[in-house]
Amino acid sequence: MYIMLLEVVLKYGGSPKIYWTPEHKAFRDYESSTEREIEGEREMAELRTAGVVDAHRSSSYLLFHHAWKLLLRCHERTPAFVQGVFVQGRSRWHQRRFSHLKITMADGDPICEWILGEGGASKIKRVTPVGGGCINVANRYDTDFGVYFVKTNRDAETSMFEAEAAGLNAMLGTKTIRVPKPRKVGSLPRKGSYIIMEFIEFSFSGGNQADLGRQLARMHKTGTSESGFGFVMDNTIGSTPQPNPWTNDWVDFYREYRLGYQLKLVQQQYRDNDLYEKGQRLLERLPFLLKDLKITPSLLHGDLWSGNVAYDKEGMPVILDPACYYGHNEAEFGMSWCAGFGDPFYKAYFEVMPKQPGFEQRMPLYKLYHYLNHYNLFGSSYRSSCISIINRYL
Repeated sequence: MYIMLLEVVLKYGGSPKIYWTPEHKAFRDYESSTEREIEGEREMAELRTAGVVDAHRSSSYLLFHHAWKLLLRCHERTPAFVQGVFVQGRSRWHQRRFSHLKITMADGDPICEWILGEGGASKIKRVTPVGGGCINVANRYDTDFGVYFVKTNRDAETSMFEAEAAGLNAMLGTKTIRVPKPRKVGSLPRKGSYIIMEFIEFSFSGGNQADLGRQLARMHKTGTSESGFGFVMDNTIGSTPQPNPWTNDWVDFYREYRLGYQLKLVQQQYRDNDLYEKGQRLLERLPFLLKDLKITPSLLHGDLWSGNVAYDKEGMPVILDPACYYGHNEAEFGMSWCAGFGDPFYKAYFEVMPKQPGFEQRMPLYKLYHYLNHYNLFGSSYRSSCISIINRYL
């Protein structure tokens, strides 16, 4: 069976567009403004090997030739496997001329194999890149059985996506707020991993922040753990490892596996002794800063900023890309500095999960974890925010 991993769309009087997705990582427009002759026997031999031996040197043939050369170059620098090439012509003449150009280069795309097997589809209509992420590569797979959302990462082990799937399933289990349903996690050929999940069509007009606040609070209230603070497995916050061992006491967990862990990374990466030493003094004060609080383990999304919040076509909130763990519900707002939560959000949230005294004073303490992570991920531009928060509590 041939899988449409490269689609060359030939247009009368125009240039071809190549949707190149052999590693689900690239989207190329290849412009051919002039007709160029085939150069040398080596290129002709490549075309013969591919089975393109009877096409005439027409304009359309040359357009395909340039597309084919691009695929060959791309294939040399990608570990992905290409299963096939489909050429779609706009006219019946193009369809007849190129109907024989079905080129098999390699087998073994596990994503397509699952979609065409357990996924229930018999045909993949198209693969479209989806923007919005800086860590993984995302694609939409349209099939005759529905639409799938697929993320891939050539540098990640399957454990990263397994942890994401575990978080999504945990949030799904609360039946409080919509999240994409994970379907399959696996390894890519040679290296890397992927996750296949439900595709949710988002609304461009947004939704009601009060609904988001209310449903998030219900998730925090419903999603509890008898094992303490932590999660069933370690995961990542961005691309930073996030340890989640079960811990009975919240102060111990936040000190050792959140702030303490990030401070160690700062010291290892930047040798920032001043920030590290001040951070250690802050860790000693945590029992005092978090005293007299009723803290029970709540299921947290863990990385709730505006890029991980959307609304479906009915205007209901959807939360994505979690870094889940069970923690103090207030820690969920650690990314509020880039989440855009307004008064309707907080009002609806605290109607379900009442605000405890001192909430505003504790917020910078929970923001610090994410500022430290951004310092580790993106550099010293976040250092001043980290120092400012630490000094506030010393």
